[in-house]
Amino acid sequence: MDFTPSARAADLSERVGRFIDERILPIEAQYHRDVAALRESGGDPWVPLPLLAELRAEARKAGLWNLFLPAAHAGDYAARFGTDGGTGLTNTDYAPIAELTGRSFLAPHVFNCNAPDTGNMEVLLQYGDQAQRDRWLDPLLDGSIRSAFGMTEPEVASSDATNMAATAVLDGDEVVLNGRKWWTTGIGHPDCAVILFMGLTFPDADKHRRHTTVLVPVDAPGVTVERLLPAMGRYDEPFGHGEVSFTDVRVPATSIVLGPGRAFEIAQGRLGPGRVHHCMRLIGLAETALEAACRRGLERTAFGRPIARLGGNRERIAKARIAIDAARLLVLNAAWKLDTVGALGALSEISQIKAHVPAMAQEVIDFAMQIHGGAGLSDDLPLSAAWSTARAIRLADGPDEVHLDLVGRLELAKHAQQAAR
Repeated sequence: MDFTPSARAADLSERVGRFIDERILPIEAQYHRDVAALRESGGDPWVPLPLLAELRAEARKAGLWNLFLPAAHAGDYAARFGTDGGTGLTNTDYAPIAELTGRSFLAPHVFNCNAPDTGNMEVLLQYGDQAQRDRWLDPLLDGSIRSAFGMTEPEVASSDATNMAATAVLDGDEVVLNGRKWWTTGIGHPDCAVILFMGLTFPDADKHRRHTTVLVPVDAPGVTVERLLPAMGRYDEPFGHGEVSFTDVRVPATSIVLGPGRAFEIAQGRLGPGRVHHCMRLIGLAETALEAACRRGLERTAFGRPIARLGGNRERIAKARIAIDAARLLVLNAAWKLDTVGALGALSEISQIKAHVPAMAQEVIDFAMQIHGGAGLSDDLPLSAAWSTARAIRLADGPDEVHLDLVGRLELAKHAQQAAR
């Protein structure tokens, strides 16, 4: 395997890195302070500040837009809405770009590459029909609307997706939705226009053929955002996570993606690349935390010595460097497997990174917080928010335990097959 980026990917990485360093990072801290000030003064922090739209327009003009577009499914969308060059990128080529965007909380959105929109757009690219793409994919790629993903439910153990109990019942040329979803990411954004809803359609079918994915307009009668949920005290404005109820929501049966009972097929196709994106962004976040720790350790002195040389901190810095580099190679391997053998062939590798990388990032960020002392706990620095992000992703897209169990089962299956020969 060769992880050397293509010439185009190397050029895009350089340009993305420069845009982040020159245009996003210098204003990011002030942006978050302005949002906090809005919240404290009784303003509406869910309305994106104008600066965000300005940055997005600059990124699009620079050809740094929809960078996530997959090479296999981009078609003419990359030419109309994508990066310079008019074609999508492989997972391996996009991975270092995703890492760069992970160094900033704003960058994924600035480049129109933030979750859950990227995953939802990939669903429409891979599984949507032309009418669904015209209505929802084009404006998502254009950046004129946002989207949400409604899967997790408050009343069931959602780590087992076959438990999902909200219903999507066929009724003639309509489908009727009932139930409650929560941690519906993206629902707080004022431009959120569509929810990808997963509902139970065939309760007596095989457990992986019971559920259906439905495109639901946010303004459809019966859709109610009950509340926005803070994750460890943070609302993540202007995107947010919400609890959403669906009460006799009727949408045309043409809103079903791919076909009734095929939600798990869609989910498997959606989550593979998305987990690579998550993990590479987390590596960027861990890199930023380690850089901050090293700077702090060299600048501050205690007991007559730089903090970096106290209490085994150099060893901790070394272990953090090794952990980040090892995790990056693990994710690049998973991206390469996705490119060469597809999601089914990369099941173990995808679960490996999803179980390993968030925990690694959380540990590195925790060390950075520790070396910063009390400042590391405050909102004056982005470290506590970074730690919360890494901790949350240990649950998002499947908890650690589910992925570790899958890796273990696949490993045991290999040996069982050998023993049976």
